[in-house]
Amino acid sequence: MTASHALVDRFGRRHDSLRISITDRCNIRCYYCMPEHDAEFLPRSGVLTFEEIRRLATLMVHRCGVRDIRLTGGEPLVRRDCVDLVRMLASIDGLDDLSMTTNGMLLADHAAALRDAGLRRLNISIDTLDETLFQKITRRPGVEKVVAGIDAAIAAGFESIKLNALAIRNLSETQLVSLVRFAVARGVVLRFIEFMPLDSDRAWRTESVLSGDECLRILSDAFGPIEPIGRDTPSAPAESFTITSDGRQGTIGIIRSVTRPFCGDCNRLRLTADGGLRNCLFARTETPLRDMMRAGCSDEDLLQTFAACVGEKHAAHGIDSEDFQPPDRAMHAIGG
Repeated sequence: MTASHALVDRFGRRHDSLRISITDRCNIRCYYCMPEHDAEFLPRSGVLTFEEIRRLATLMVHRCGVRDIRLTGGEPLVRRDCVDLVRMLASIDGLDDLSMTTNGMLLADHAAALRDAGLRRLNISIDTLDETLFQKITRRPGVEKVVAGIDAAIAAGFESIKLNALAIRNLSETQLVSLVRFAVARGVVLRFIEFMPLDSDRAWRTESVLSGDECLRILSDAFGPIEPIGRDTPSAPAESFTITSDGRQGTIGIIRSVTRPFCGDCNRLRLTADGGLRNCLFARTETPLRDMMRAGCSDEDLLQTFAACVGEKHAAHGIDSEDFQPPDRAMHAIGG
C-alpha cells in the first residue's frame, strides 16, 4: 500500500509508528506518573470513541504509511471493552503490528482474549518484584497480580513479551539482579529505561537517573560478561545485550533516553485519549483532532493537520539541556 501523505518532518524523519492512549485513567498511582490523590480525569464524552480512534488509525495506515500501532494509557485495560478496540484495529489492512503497554494488573483476565483479537506484542511495566517496594512506588498493592499477568501472557502465546523497568537512582540498584533472573527464567526480554521527567508534580531531577552504563556495571558484576547485540532497527530505542543467568541465556535492553537520546531516529507520533496529536512525548504543544472530527471535517482536512503537526517537530526533546521544560499535561494523560 503506497503512502500518499507520508509523514516526513523537516529533518527527514519518517513517522510510521503511532502510540494511542485510549484512556487517561489508571488503577495504580505510581509516584513518577500520577498524584496519589485527586487526580483529574477526562469525562467520558471527552475521550475518543473507538470509532474515532479507528478512523484516525485507518487514515494514518492507508494514507500516511503508519505500520505499527501501540495502545497505551493511563492503563489501557481499564477501558471497558478494550478487546473490541483491539479487534477493530487488528482488522485494518496494511497494519503490520499491533501492541500494547500495560501495568499488568488486569492482564491475567484479558491476555488470552487480547491475543485472540489480534494483539501481537506486549510491553509490561514492572519496576520490582518486592511487594513492599511495589506499594511504595505504585501506592497500591498487587505485585502478584502483575506476575500472574506476565505468566498469562506467556501462556497466551504472544509473538513478543517485553518487561519494562525504570532505572531510578536509590531505588533500582537493588532490583536489577532479581528482575533479570525473573525475566531470563521465563524467557522474556527485560528492558531498563533511564528515568525520565514523567511526574505530575515536577519533582524529577537529573540526579535521579540511574544511567544505562551504571545498570550494565551492576549486572556485569552479578552475572559476568554481557555481550552487546545492537538495535533491532535504527528507530528501536533499546540497545540489546546477551546475559546469562543460572545457566540460561537471555536478552536485556537498555534505553538511554536521558544520557544518550535517540531523537535523531525517532519515528513516533502520539495520540492522546482526548484526541490530541503529539509529535514528541515531551512536546509543549499538541494538535487537537477530536473536535475537528466531531464538527464533520474531511479526511483531507485531517491529513493536512497530521502533516502540519509533524512539520513542527523539533530535532530533539532536550531533556539534557538546562532550559528543558516538561509538558504541561500530566504524563498519564499523554500516554507513554
